[in-house]
Amino acid sequence: MNINQIKYVLEIASSNSIREAAAKLFVSQPALSSSVHELEEELGILIFARTSKGVSLTDEGREFVEYAKKVIGQYEILEDRYLSDSKDKERFSVSTQHYNFAIKSFTNVIKKFDPAKFIFSIHETKTNDVLENVRSLRSEVGIVSYSGATKDVLQKLLKEYQLEFVPLMQRETYAYFWKDNPLAQRETISIEELRAYPCISFDQSDDSNVYLTEEAMADFDFDKLVKSEDRATSMEMIAELGGYSIGSGMLAGDNAVLQGLVSVKLEEEDPLIIGYITRKGSELSQYGKAYVEELLKYKEL
Repeated sequence: MNINQIKYVLEIASSNSIREAAAKLFVSQPALSSSVHELEEELGILIFARTSKGVSLTDEGREFVEYAKKVIGQYEILEDRYLSDSKDKERFSVSTQHYNFAIKSFTNVIKKFDPAKFIFSIHETKTNDVLENVRSLRSEVGIVSYSGATKDVLQKLLKEYQLEFVPLMQRETYAYFWKDNPLAQRETISIEELRAYPCISFDQSDDSNVYLTEEAMADFDFDKLVKSEDRATSMEMIAELGGYSIGSGMLAGDNAVLQGLVSVKLEEEDPLIIGYITRKGSELSQYGKAYVEELLKYKEL
């Protein structure tokens, strides 16, 4: 088994087609098929089920892909750090759920140090990706939250992944409306009153069997639900559809993307605990330590 074979499997799994994968990888179809077949024989499993309509992952194949993603992620970190032309540049990475204070803290670290050469990364992403990125050292620090519905699942994963969680704040539950929506004038509102309106939710689905939401009211049965992976897209849909989303009520007035939103307190209580995570026993870089110092300025718990 080699890195190329693992990359081949991931590309085929993503494309659901050996032909398309071969084109993207710039290899011939026969060579690609042969390489994957050799890997399957070596491992003693069938990764792909092949039919006249294409290929699909077997149960063993799905398990292999989950491990393969982690291997390739680690390999890319090593490749970037030691083999790339930019290996002399300072590096720092953060992964976060959708919180503006996390972004503000990140920019403050860049302003504080302003290295001559650097590659800093901030991944605004799904909960499970935040956990995986810190677990795999892709990011030094992660920002996550949990509600009553997700507390047990998150704490189980934190223990399994050897991650430490430091709580920063607790936030009550709010509905976000576009400023022109008549509901935006309310002081409070019940989730039951919102059944007729579409809820715009951040899509946390992935290939794993773990679902973690960063939003409160995770176990509520919404009649109308739109899932989005992009913040700007979500804001546009809230405005165009007269819908709403659910969040912590933290709106940054100087953020152009969020300036049209108004938060209204939900009558139902499902507070979020928001905090940061690091790997247990890890020594943070100077940038990681500075980032944590910035986060602690928001600590209320």
